[in-house]
Amino acid sequence: MALSAEPIRDTVGGADPGPLGWKIVRPSLSSYAHLAGGKVRDLYTIDDEHLLLVASDRISAYDHVLDTLIPDKGRVLTAMSVFFFNVIEGNNHLAGDPDDDRIPEEVLGRALVVRKLDMVPVECVARGYLTGSGLADYQQTGAVCGVSLPEGLVEASQLPDPIFTPATKADLGEHDENISFEKVIDKVGQSLAVKLRDDTLDIYARASNFAADRGVILADTKLEFGLDSGGNLVLADEVLTPDSSRYWPADSYEEGKVQPSYDKQFVRNWLTSPESGWDRNSDTPPPPLPQDIVDATRARYIEAYERISGLSFDDWVG
Repeated sequence: MALSAEPIRDTVGGADPGPLGWKIVRPSLSSYAHLAGGKVRDLYTIDDEHLLLVASDRISAYDHVLDTLIPDKGRVLTAMSVFFFNVIEGNNHLAGDPDDDRIPEEVLGRALVVRKLDMVPVECVARGYLTGSGLADYQQTGAVCGVSLPEGLVEASQLPDPIFTPATKADLGEHDENISFEKVIDKVGQSLAVKLRDDTLDIYARASNFAADRGVILADTKLEFGLDSGGNLVLADEVLTPDSSRYWPADSYEEGKVQPSYDKQFVRNWLTSPESGWDRNSDTPPPPLPQDIVDATRARYIEAYERISGLSFDDWVG
C-alpha cells in the first residue's frame, strides 16, 4: 500500500513537522484486510509479501479468552519479542522497525510488520523445568512427549537437560495436545523435525542463560516457525514473552511448589482458586478478573520486560 504525505499547517502543541515541514500519514487499520485472529493476536494483509501482526490486550487461560483486558499487555508482548529477536540474531520474520510507517497509529507499539511464511503446524516447546502439562504427563507416564525422565521429580524440578516437547497447534477454543517427536516426523518429515528440535533447544539454551544472568529462570518456552519461499526455517510469531514462556524469579525458587511467576500463571492461579468461584471443568466461561488481579498482572508483565531487557517500558513506542 502506498503511503501518502501531507504538509503540516498547524504545529500547535509541539507537533514535529519533520523534514521540510512534511509528515507521514499512516494508514488506518481498516485499510488492511483482516486475515486471521487468534486468542491474543490478529493478522492483517499489507501486501503480497507482508503482514501486520497485532498483539491485543486480551488474555487467555485454560483455552478461554477472558472478557477482561490487561492494559498495555499487547505492547509488552511486542516489546519483549522485538528485544529477543535482536538478542537471538537468527533468521526471523521481522520486516520493519517497531515504528514502521506501515503500522497504523491506533496499534503503534503493539504491532509489527512481518514476512508472509508457510507456518509449520507444530508448537515447538522447550522445557528446562517440570511444571504445567509436562508435570501432568510425567505423573501419569514417567515421560513427557515420549521423553523418559528420572523417577522422583516433582513440581518445578529442574530437568537433567532441557527437552523438546512439541504439541499440535489447536484451533481457537481447543486445547494444544502434546505429541511425540515421532509424530512431528510424521507431520513434517525427518529433516525438518530435527531442525525444529535443534533450533528450539538452541534458542531456549541461549535465552535461559540470558535470563539467568538477570536473576530470572526461564522454565519453558513455546516457539513457532515458518518456511520462507526458499524453504528456509524462520522464527515467527511472538518469542520469549510472558505469554509464551514461564519466567520465575531465581531468588525465590524452591523445588516442590508452584513458583511465583512473571507470566499469566498468576491469572491461572486466581481462576482456579476458591476466590474466583469458577470450575474449570464446567461448561461456563471464566469470570471477569477483579481490578487488583488486572493491576498485578500488568505489573508482572512490565517487570518481566524491564528486568530481563534492562530497558524502561516507558521508552517503548506507542
